[in-house]
Amino acid sequence: MLLNKLNEDLKIALKGRDSFKTGVIRMVLASVKNKEIEKRGKGQEPVLAEEELVDLLMKEAKKRKESADIYKQGNRNDLAQKEEEEFEFIKNYLPEQLGEEEIEKIVKVAIEKTNAKEIKDIGRVMAEAMKELKGKAQPGAVSEIIKKLLTN
Repeated sequence: MLLNKLNEDLKIALKGRDSFKTGVIRMVLASVKNKEIEKRGKGQEPVLAEEELVDLLMKEAKKRKESADIYKQGNRNDLAQKEEEEFEFIKNYLPEQLGEEEIEKIVKVAIEKTNAKEIKDIGRVMAEAMKELKGKAQPGAVSEIIKKLLTN
């Protein structure tokens, strides 16, 4: 479904001669093709599941965000702006991100399930929480909330 939406949006962007959208969508679709080739090489079914597509889009968005930060540090605001625009465009294809309160509720349940008491248990809690939060929250934000709850 997500792949179909990307392909449809590519057609619309091509017809509308929107070079920005065309370029970003092509870049994302190239990443999808590379992932499919990688899976085929491992002897797996080359078709990506919806969850794998969301993961791939999250990685692409993260790359854009990190690049924009690096460009800002180097005083290259023109390139930083381009990366931020690409980030915002890719973000439209991602599922709605949960707020801090919703993440905290899920993390509390994960802490109870794993019987975590100390900060050293963060790995187990993170694994349990991300089962529910995958694609709905950035891992860094989840990690911060877990640290906050385990240190209190």
